[in-house]
Amino acid sequence: MNTPHINTNGNKIAESILLPGDPLRAKFIADNFLTDVVQFNSVRNMLGFTGKYKAKEVSVMGTGMGMPSIGIYSYELISKFGVKNLIRIGSCGALQENLKLYDIVIGQGASTNSNFAHQYNLPGTFAPLASYELLSKSVSTANNLGIDVHVGNILSTDIFYNDNKEAELSWKKMGILGVEMEAAALYMNAARLGANALCILTVSDNLITHEETTAEERQTAFVNMMKISLEML
Repeated sequence: MNTPHINTNGNKIAESILLPGDPLRAKFIADNFLTDVVQFNSVRNMLGFTGKYKAKEVSVMGTGMGMPSIGIYSYELISKFGVKNLIRIGSCGALQENLKLYDIVIGQGASTNSNFAHQYNLPGTFAPLASYELLSKSVSTANNLGIDVHVGNILSTDIFYNDNKEAELSWKKMGILGVEMEAAALYMNAARLGANALCILTVSDNLITHEETTAEERQTAFVNMMKISLEML
C-alpha cells in the first residue's frame, strides 16, 4: 500500500515509529542506532527507515515542520500502515529559566494556538494529551538510564516568527515548559484513530535566557531523547 506521501516499495513499517521533524535526523538514527536497516520512504525527501534495535523492529521517519505536515504523516502511518506507537522526537525552545540546553522535556500535554481540532466539531475545547502508557514508560526508562527529564505541558504553535512579542511570556506564566510546532496534531490524530503518541524533546534554545545550539547539533547531538525512545520500546 502507498499514499501520496509515503511509498514503501513493498518494505515494512514497524508498529512503533520515531518521528523526528528533520529527515536527516531520521537517517542519523538509522545509521547509528539500528541494524538490518531498509529505507521505506524517500517521497519529498522525507526519509523513512525500518530496522532493529536490540532485536526489536522499529521504524524512524522525518515529518517536516508544523502541524499540517506531521498531521498528514501521522494520519497515514496510523490509518494506512497500522502504526500503533508514534514517538515524536524533536527540539524545543524552553520557556522556563531553569531549563538548560540539552535538557529533556516530555510533553504530558500539548497546548496549542492551532485550529487543528476544528475538524472534529467538538462542543468545547479538546486537551491534547500523550498516551499514559508511553509517558510512564518514557519516565521509567529515563530513570533507569540516569537521564533527568522534565514532564509537563508544552506549546505546539503555528507561528515561528510571532508578531506578538508578549506571546511567549503569556504561555510562560501558565507553566508551559517549552514551545515546538507538531505535538498537538500528533496527539489529536492518535486520539481520534486509537493509537499511542508521545513527544520527547531536547532543549535547543531558551527563549528567556537566549542560550542556543547550532543547526548541526540539532541533527546529531540530541542523543539522550533517542536513547530513551528506543529503550522504552
